[in-house]
Amino acid sequence: MELEELRLKLEEANEVIDAIRSGEIDALVVKKEDVHQLYTLKTADHIYRVFIEKMKEGAVTLNHEGIILYSNSQFASLVGVPLTEVIGLPITDFIPAKFREPFKKIILKGWQSDSKGEIPFKNKKNELIPFQISVTALELDDGPALSIILTDLTAQKENEKQLQLKNEQVEQARQKVAQMNGELENTVKERTRDLFMSREYFKFLADNIPVIVWTTKANRDIDYLNKQWFEYTGMDIEQSKTQRSRLLHPDELEMIEKAWDNAINSQTAFQFEYRIKRASDGRFRWHLVKGEPLKDESGQVIGWFGTSTDIEDQMKQLEKKDEFISIASHELKTPLTSLKGYIELIGETELPEPIDSYVVKANSSLNKLQHLINDLLDVSKIKAGKLKFNTSVFDLSDLVKNCIENCKLVYPSFKITKDIATNILISGNEEHLEQVLMNLVNNAVKYSLEKKEIVISTEKQGHTAKVSVTDFGVGLSSADQTKIFDRFYQVENNRISASGLGMGLYIAAGIIKEHNGTLSVKSELGKGSTFSFSLPLVVPDKT
Repeated sequence: MELEELRLKLEEANEVIDAIRSGEIDALVVKKEDVHQLYTLKTADHIYRVFIEKMKEGAVTLNHEGIILYSNSQFASLVGVPLTEVIGLPITDFIPAKFREPFKKIILKGWQSDSKGEIPFKNKKNELIPFQISVTALELDDGPALSIILTDLTAQKENEKQLQLKNEQVEQARQKVAQMNGELENTVKERTRDLFMSREYFKFLADNIPVIVWTTKANRDIDYLNKQWFEYTGMDIEQSKTQRSRLLHPDELEMIEKAWDNAINSQTAFQFEYRIKRASDGRFRWHLVKGEPLKDESGQVIGWFGTSTDIEDQMKQLEKKDEFISIASHELKTPLTSLKGYIELIGETELPEPIDSYVVKANSSLNKLQHLINDLLDVSKIKAGKLKFNTSVFDLSDLVKNCIENCKLVYPSFKITKDIATNILISGNEEHLEQVLMNLVNNAVKYSLEKKEIVISTEKQGHTAKVSVTDFGVGLSSADQTKIFDRFYQVENNRISASGLGMGLYIAAGIIKEHNGTLSVKSELGKGSTFSFSLPLVVPDKT
């Protein structure tokens, strides 16, 4: 019975140790004589626990009695004792008797100020391991504790021994050892500082990088802005919370709200471009904002971290590029139209077989070139806000059915499944919406290597109509999903041979936006993607 109780206590202790290492618990209650002592772990935040476990140095935390409250895996490995047995032992159990007095002096000094020294430890085999120890006092929530970083000097000592055997290299050995000692000291100091820096260290870094850094709560309420924000906007933290809309360009306010709403609802990273007013000259300058959700162990968003980078100069260069593309596309279109006409005239004449096939191939290449130029023109129009077209009221389900029939002819090796709702009246341009749907199908085909199956569906959702194209191909990473609708962006995949200029989805998004709709994607690597666009429904006139 007593053995069973001991076994249960051991299992419970192992579970507690695992929970401490993984960051699942933040406090321990330890019974000391007739009193219970609370040891909180708030200062050992999860990031630093992971960092400690990745260190090459050993790390332990002691209480005033010299009992090991915490040890990383590296220390346990160095002394050859299981981690579950290390915690709770007196640190002096690992120090030979003749070195305990020097060790106690270093520890005693460490309670007053940072101290360090060289002390041999013994492992499970009673072998001596020379350590350089760095001692720092910590003020925890439940009282003071002592942090010790242990750097294994075995290799260094062996080097010294070998160098001493070579009299002709004594001076060189001395300089090398001094250099190694300096590097070791710097490493120990850096590791110690990194491990126990609080949020103030993050603030210091954020205030000294040339981008705006911000954090918010889960509901997007601002709780931190770095120095760059204050210098750029001229507003303090309270003004930034209550008067933020004054800093943003009116044209982007609605877009920003929608982007935030989508991010909060989907709990995914986001990225967009917007303009912020600069206090020094009152000018609006373009910024690229990126936001990442901060999630707890259960996957719930507990806050947001983001940056806003000034891209005004890049935007100006991009405008020059767009202007060049627009001019070049227009200049190319006229001779291309003439060339296409001449090719068609030649094709109408009776020609020998080889020449006739060359004409067909030339005409096919011209069609591809014309499609590419039309895409470039569409990109220029979207960027300039000039993508206008005639609209009419029609049944979206009929358009989707026609596209499916065309797709079956174009892609006979694919199984195309449809789930089409009827009587979906919308107001739009049939030609451009067909262009969007065909683009989504083309992408689905391109990125489906094994399972050649596509599902196309339509449905009504309240006051909107939704069209979805689902494939079971390679899928998209989270990073790709945030950029897939950018100009000239192409997904990098070793299994897919990329073609085109990466403009199809950008143009599709522009067309859907002009229809007052939205284009979105849901995807998972290795499982496929679903691209969907939603458009406002037209309510039939009942009069």
